[in-house]
Amino acid sequence: MTNRSYRPRNPGHDYYGTGTYLITLVVSGREPLLGCLGNDATNPEVQLSPLGKAVQQVWKQTPEKQAEHGNHVVVHACICMPDHFHGVLEVLEPMRWSLGDIVQAFKAACTSQWQYAQGLLNSTNRPISVDWKSPRVPDWLREKARNHYNEGTLVRSLSKKQRQEYYALLGRERRPLFDDNYDDTVCLDNRQREAMIAYVQDNPRRAILRRTLPDVMQRCLHVQIGGHSYGTFGNLFLLRWANKVQVQCHRKHPISGLPYEETADYASQHAQWETAILDGATVIVTPGISRGELLMKNECLEKGYPLIHIQKDPIGPYWKPERQRFDACANGSLLVLAPWELDRMDAVAGVPSDTDYSRFHNLNHLAAEICNFSGNAKIIRN
Repeated sequence: MTNRSYRPRNPGHDYYGTGTYLITLVVSGREPLLGCLGNDATNPEVQLSPLGKAVQQVWKQTPEKQAEHGNHVVVHACICMPDHFHGVLEVLEPMRWSLGDIVQAFKAACTSQWQYAQGLLNSTNRPISVDWKSPRVPDWLREKARNHYNEGTLVRSLSKKQRQEYYALLGRERRPLFDDNYDDTVCLDNRQREAMIAYVQDNPRRAILRRTLPDVMQRCLHVQIGGHSYGTFGNLFLLRWANKVQVQCHRKHPISGLPYEETADYASQHAQWETAILDGATVIVTPGISRGELLMKNECLEKGYPLIHIQKDPIGPYWKPERQRFDACANGSLLVLAPWELDRMDAVAGVPSDTDYSRFHNLNHLAAEICNFSGNAKIIRN
């Protein structure tokens, strides 16, 4: 897992076809230009700045603007947080443009609103202009300026790398509103679409909780625990609890062949796990992969039992758990761990490490290590 600001595009996905996406854009430099967040998690809201209101309006106009180019899209939800933006967009028919083109058009329109409010020309239509004698000017830009190409060369004609170098020389107000990149999460079904919309609407509450409960809502990108490194989110203090119990269940009973969670052996183990929890000072540790593990993981989340959940998906700078696990973190009862380089661990029984079979065994091996861990986690990078 690398420390990227955004996940890479989903390989193999057709971004010209139909689909629903959760789009995330970050204001350059994480400046809180779009509004101000309150402190009341029971009544969470963002007081939008004039720019935030303009960005929200541009989003609502996206279907109309895209229809002019023959693209049929609808927008379902959006939220302007102080320093970033979330929106859910659905593509109803195959397009001439890609999703990236639509996002870029939205970003350019937002930048135009910001720069118009400052009395500036749109950044993409403004001729480049620099002091070519300055030692800070890169050679390629100095050459353009020296030969007076700047008078007719527009910013939009520059490559992405050239624009980044050019904007670095200018004041913040002359740069684009949002970072160059963006994040998209592809929706797989109607249920996930509703979850995306709920996530967008719940963002102010989540942000307030993270700000007011920093100890139990901590996200760390690189934590050393025993002999392995993890990305983490939640209450790291759970690692120091006196007793940690691993929940590991195979899918089928080795003798009867029945689903393991339907057997008397599972019922007996479950009773032992619950007794240990209720006796105090016990944390359940599990990846929650098999049905039996998943049932126990969900029971911990529902009842507020202390839980360390080891997941295979990486934790990056903007990763957040879904609502149930987020609320468990806010209550101090959950720590989510995501091992670095899970697919580079040893193959299991000759099965490659990047298969579900080996991931299942490797994650449970890590759960056993966590149960035996008694030291302090070393935070290398937040």
